[in-house]
Amino acid sequence: MMTDLLRLLAWLSPAFPTGGFAYSHGLEWAVECGDVHDGETLRTWLEDVLRHGTGRNDAILLRHAHRGGDVATLNELAAASATSRERRGETLDQGSAFVTATAAWGVPTLPAPVAYPIAVGAIAAHHAIDAEAIVAGYLQAFAANLISAAVRLVPLGQSVGLAVLAALEPIILQVADATRAATTDDIGGCAFRSDIAAMRHETQQTRLFRT
Repeated sequence: MMTDLLRLLAWLSPAFPTGGFAYSHGLEWAVECGDVHDGETLRTWLEDVLRHGTGRNDAILLRHAHRGGDVATLNELAAASATSRERRGETLDQGSAFVTATAAWGVPTLPAPVAYPIAVGAIAAHHAIDAEAIVAGYLQAFAANLISAAVRLVPLGQSVGLAVLAALEPIILQVADATRAATTDDIGGCAFRSDIAAMRHETQQTRLFRT
């Protein structure tokens, strides 16, 4: 439905007030230590995070929240699955901000604070927005936000950033498809360098981003 599309465009827009611009998901440390220094290293970094890290886990959590799972239990799992203090704060802060911002459309009762994928999944279901659309849109917005951070940090040109986003499209669709039948037992990952980056960022001397 056209209304669904309008809500997706609004809720997942970089301008939507979740504070996503303030988070780099550990990418700031990855840039400082040289792991990410151009478009290609950014693309491979984000592909791993999408396939083997937060992207995949968030997609699984979002799907289960969308299906009407026990939101309180899912929220506890989402918070417990965060691999560092900053990661936990990132998902809970953005989730709570998402709930506040979407109140204009009407939201169900959710835990407070609430993890970002849980909030998005539950609220999308409340508005009968298709699961496939919201999962793909969420992953695309997640990647786009980190690309925006890298454009400022490396720095990269806007054209390079857009080329990385275009290259990640098939990855996003593959992750969305691969998580369709996943259970909460499938949550986990092996994006260890990204997890270490988030931990290192906590003590990074000069920081532009909160994570």
